[in-house]
Amino acid sequence: MFTVRGDEYRHCDGVTRRGFLAAGALGMGGLTLADLLRAEETARIRGSHKSIIFVHLDGGPPQMDTIDLKPNAPTEIRGEFKPISTRVPGFQIGELLPRMAGIADRFAFIRSLVGSAGRHDAFQCQSGYNVKDMAAVGGRPAMGSVISKLKGRPSDVAPAFVDLMQGRPLVRNSARPGFFGPSYKPFRPDISKLFERALEEGMKGELARLGGDHSVSLTLNSEISINRLNDRRQLLAGLDRIRHEVDATGMMDAMDRFEQQAVGILTSGRLADALDLEKEDPRVLAKFTPSSQDDSDRFATADGSMAVRKFLLARRLIEAGVRIVSLSISDFDTHSKNFPRMRHALPLVDHGLHALVTDLEERGMLDDVTIVAWGEFGRTPRINAKGGRDHWPRVGPVILAGGGLRTGQVIGATDRTAGTAVARPVHYKDIFVTLYRNLGIDARGTTTIDPHGRPQYLMDDGEPLQELI
Repeated sequence: MFTVRGDEYRHCDGVTRRGFLAAGALGMGGLTLADLLRAEETARIRGSHKSIIFVHLDGGPPQMDTIDLKPNAPTEIRGEFKPISTRVPGFQIGELLPRMAGIADRFAFIRSLVGSAGRHDAFQCQSGYNVKDMAAVGGRPAMGSVISKLKGRPSDVAPAFVDLMQGRPLVRNSARPGFFGPSYKPFRPDISKLFERALEEGMKGELARLGGDHSVSLTLNSEISINRLNDRRQLLAGLDRIRHEVDATGMMDAMDRFEQQAVGILTSGRLADALDLEKEDPRVLAKFTPSSQDDSDRFATADGSMAVRKFLLARRLIEAGVRIVSLSISDFDTHSKNFPRMRHALPLVDHGLHALVTDLEERGMLDDVTIVAWGEFGRTPRINAKGGRDHWPRVGPVILAGGGLRTGQVIGATDRTAGTAVARPVHYKDIFVTLYRNLGIDARGTTTIDPHGRPQYLMDDGEPLQELI
């Protein structure tokens, strides 16, 4: 069961609210309706209700062991895995991805992702930008935070942006709101009890510095009625009006949004229901559950076999009204023992993506939900002395599905070692321009205002991938 109670929650900025306000610490707001309609008109998509699921292959997936095998390369490069045929004529992928091979016509495979910042977090996979971009004013916002600003409302009963990621709300926070400020943080429920995964040493220190209480309430405390909740909100609003007049930080406005969102979440129960897998049809739950649950060879920081159910959580959140969901599958940081670790991790990805795509298709949702699976970079072509592959920002893989994209194709190519893009290089920003377009937004023509009052385009570079649209 998902934990839905909590007495107190302290944000990293030091602001504390009691349990029933805790779940609202994501704040929804937006541009004017006219701004939104203009953005959708520019993209020639009106009334869009499309959503995105980001799948972060945490640590950086090896391109030559997944979708860009080099069977004719020397042994120290090609590795242990054999290529298998797919439903896309002439295209082969790694033997650990047989389910995906069987529905390869539902995917678009990009072998030539370039422009990695080389950082070991998911920020670029959440935003398209280097974390250093506009750092002086708070940094660029993640795409989910942008959608919260453009399309979210404080009255929504589900947040626009939910970041599941590694299941720990205050550790490795890659989905940052940047210069938008705390009003547009993602909602980050703690799912660590559902999906056990050991923390790396650096993450242990990070968690210790943040304190021990990370639970948030997703349902209304039985001792608090809706009328009492409304009375308390009115009292707080009256007390806060004076403070508003002297607040120059924007925190008061953020907290007002937090409260409004919290009330919607707590009184509807929709988000809590979406995160409770016991409410799912047992037959569907079985589809997202590996038949073999042997985790005996699991690497210390890798996800367990039950992590496949993260894909089901993502679909349930989209059905509950969330627009952007991100999740992670770990651990692809294979500096050692690359091949036994991939034998554990890649079947989780294979099972999860297959189950998600076919489930969405059966529900008639696939054209409305875009799926993006990628990591912060690829891995080195040459296998190191520890049997691992190291960081390789020069090129990496991307797998896309759904969203009405033209699938069943392969974009880009690398050299004989899968080390350099030699045809159709695709930048992270190109992917994001394409994703924004799928949500009805022209990212190169839509601006938001930074803290200095200057307009900033959602994406300052990149072109939509014409092959996909």
